[in-house]
Amino acid sequence: MEEVKCYMPQTLAEALQIRKETGAQPLAGGSDLMVANSRGAGIVPGFKKPILIISNLPELKGIRRLDDGTVEIGALSTSWEIHTSPVTHPLLKDAASRMGAVALRNSATIGGNIGNASPKGDMPQPLILLDAEVVLQSVDGERRMKVDDFIIKTKVTAIRGDELITKVVIPPQEFTHIFFRKIGMRRSNAISKLTLSAAANIRDGIVADFRASSGAAGPKVERSRAVESLLIGHEVAELPALKGAFLDAWCNDVIAPHAMPEYRRNATRRMLEYFIDALVAGHPEGRVE
Repeated sequence: MEEVKCYMPQTLAEALQIRKETGAQPLAGGSDLMVANSRGAGIVPGFKKPILIISNLPELKGIRRLDDGTVEIGALSTSWEIHTSPVTHPLLKDAASRMGAVALRNSATIGGNIGNASPKGDMPQPLILLDAEVVLQSVDGERRMKVDDFIIKTKVTAIRGDELITKVVIPPQEFTHIFFRKIGMRRSNAISKLTLSAAANIRDGIVADFRASSGAAGPKVERSRAVESLLIGHEVAELPALKGAFLDAWCNDVIAPHAMPEYRRNATRRMLEYFIDALVAGHPEGRVE
């Protein structure tokens, strides 16, 4: 039987040293990695590198809010832990609650979901909208970068061969209205065909902030800050007149010209239009259903 070399460090320092010396592939929940390397039932997965099992590292666990409102999420935090944490942003809670079946939510980690860099991943989309940062660590030190910059394209990230994702950092911010919608074969327990996150901050009838990000619409999760700015600073009462041009610009900028572009364009446009219409209609502050 073919053997796979595995390392199971007990501390982050030990894991980083092994990662540097061997270039071993990190494995935590395994929900993506095991599928990607599967060769059929009863056959050892075809890993091309040694495996670094990091699921027991205490330094990568836990979710906490700092005094300034910043939220730090350990890379080993599961979807279930994110969904049930009292300090997790509601947008991220929504994404976590729709991610796969219950068993998957109790094993899949936020670090793995980001590191897998799938445009259909449920976590990167709200994280990019929230301007979250990913923290990368090696034996030589730590560096931070926006999740938007970390994910380069499908299955490609900016991680170095000696680094591990240790946590995700979400800065404090305020939204009066949030929206998350996932299109799949089922409400959950299904790979996303298309997802949309949106958030707005309405103050005294003015759009103080507006953000939107779309998943599974191109080679990576997309957010168009330039197009978002078209609505910022306007009165909510002006949105019906601005909506058509905004939606055209947003879809042109975000939807990639690949398989089923018209479906993705129409579905994304309708979801975003629904959120804008809710703002115009005076939807109560909170989640737009």
